[in-house]
Amino acid sequence: MDQGTLQGLGTVFAFIAMIAIFAWAFSKNRKKDFDEAANLPFADEPNDLKEGKDNE
Repeated sequence: MDQGTLQGLGTVFAFIAMIAIFAWAFSKNRKKDFDEAANLPFADEPNDLKEGKDNE
């Protein structure tokens, strides 16, 4: 194998990996997990702040 063939195989492998990642990220089975992850920044707020009370 020459260098061009190896580079071509590397490109094909990278393309297949990219397609696999896109399929995983946009699959309907992952929506619930991603929705939960999107709300994680708000999960560590104290309950008093969620209820609108001052935390003094």
